[in-house]
Amino acid sequence: MHWENLALALLLFFVFYYFRRARTGRYPPGPRGLPILGNLFQLESWHTFVKWKKLYGPITYLNIAGQPMVILNSKKVAEDLLDRRGSNYIDRHRLIVLEKTTGNSNIGFMRSTERWRKLRRASEHALGAKISSNYHHTQASESILLVHGVMKQPHTWFSQIERTSASTSLSIVYDLPSLKLNDPTIGFMNDHLECINKIAAPGSHLVDMLPFLEHLPRWMAKWKRDAEENYKIFTSKFEDMFLGIKDKTVTGNEQRPSFCVTLTENQKEHGMSDTDCAWLAGSLYGAGHETTSTTMAWFIFSMIQFPQVQARAHEELDRVVGHSRLPSFADIKHLPYIQALVKEVLRWKPAVPMGVPHVPVQDNYYEGYLIRKGTICIPCVWSINRDPEVYGSDADEFHPERYLDENGCLKDERHEGHVTYGFGQRICVGRHFANNGLFVQMAMILWGMRLEPAKDDNGNPMKPDVDAERSDGLGITLHPPPFQINAVIRFEEAETVIQQARDEIMEEVLVHSDVS
Repeated sequence: MHWENLALALLLFFVFYYFRRARTGRYPPGPRGLPILGNLFQLESWHTFVKWKKLYGPITYLNIAGQPMVILNSKKVAEDLLDRRGSNYIDRHRLIVLEKTTGNSNIGFMRSTERWRKLRRASEHALGAKISSNYHHTQASESILLVHGVMKQPHTWFSQIERTSASTSLSIVYDLPSLKLNDPTIGFMNDHLECINKIAAPGSHLVDMLPFLEHLPRWMAKWKRDAEENYKIFTSKFEDMFLGIKDKTVTGNEQRPSFCVTLTENQKEHGMSDTDCAWLAGSLYGAGHETTSTTMAWFIFSMIQFPQVQARAHEELDRVVGHSRLPSFADIKHLPYIQALVKEVLRWKPAVPMGVPHVPVQDNYYEGYLIRKGTICIPCVWSINRDPEVYGSDADEFHPERYLDENGCLKDERHEGHVTYGFGQRICVGRHFANNGLFVQMAMILWGMRLEPAKDDNGNPMKPDVDAERSDGLGITLHPPPFQINAVIRFEEAETVIQQARDEIMEEVLVHSDVS
């Protein structure tokens, strides 16, 4: 009798579950999972998401130990949900340890609150398309130092890119002079970035999967003690850096354009505290540095893989710029192929191929499928950037010409042509600044040099496989494999022009350092 009652109860439960699900809506298709744990151990990489697209279509449902998740694998689905319904898909999934470590002040991971909106508006005001021209001088100067470094020491090309990205970000945010890679400020900011990336990595802390553990007392939760200590360290440094700029600005000292100067001038208008401003500035370094340096590494990789692309870029630069001067931002509208090259590098090898998750604040129906409130929605940037319905049968190939019309002009200057910067109201706020920096760095490198794979002892080129890649160990950022290059100076005047420009920049750096 006992087993009969149990069987009847189970039957009633499944009948109730079936009709409830049928009434409320069905979930999108997806792979079968384990009891309780669901698809937890099937989350491997963006390549897995691409396979699921072929099996289940452009939207895939997963159950991660009770947490619903959907993978968006086509541009149409991602734009329908994250752009056209962006006000609903504006939230972020709560990461408890990250929230404690940052004091809930990292704009990239904050939930959709009024405080987040204040920080977002302040960021847009200081990094928007119109104000981004204020940073052209810094970006051009750092690019000159990059070109000179690669020209003189091509075997150090990656560290040259890392230095340029870090120094440019710190100069734009805090108006610091050009810095070396071993500078203590760069070291601190990179330590902070590494800490945040580790904490944000999926599965890094059990409390993020079992939220009731948040209520454990401090002495039983080492993660709480570590988070509190890190928050104190990061906040103290960020406030010192911001307040140093604010004090000079408030007292009327002349300041060069920087993110912190703009924040100070509009702090009351945005209703932000000093701590808000300090954390916003510190967080933007991490958002800009790693993605920019990774994209430039893929640019170098692409140039040694596709010499025909490099040759066409050289032809455009010779025709528009000539040999007597370096390219500048004034040339940007006259260099459509270089602009197309920037777009294609960002599309072909996105630095964050999984994309950044969005979370709906209300239940939502799409194409007959139910997407519940709180579902983690991951736009698979890798898959969307290679959507054959958008980019054609050659979507997997590196082909900058896809952005140009028959006259060699950009087809659409208003749109990015890829989704690497994200979607909706969470789209990357620094995308205009990033595009400018990538343009001037790529243009200057290609103007002065021809990049080739290094050769072995027998004179054979050592070119990595075109599909080779490596993750950052956390499964978040995509990097090219290690490789070496030769940088061949393209024409006689190039070395002289680059050296003179570099010497002028170093004189300016010395003056700035003395004044500071």
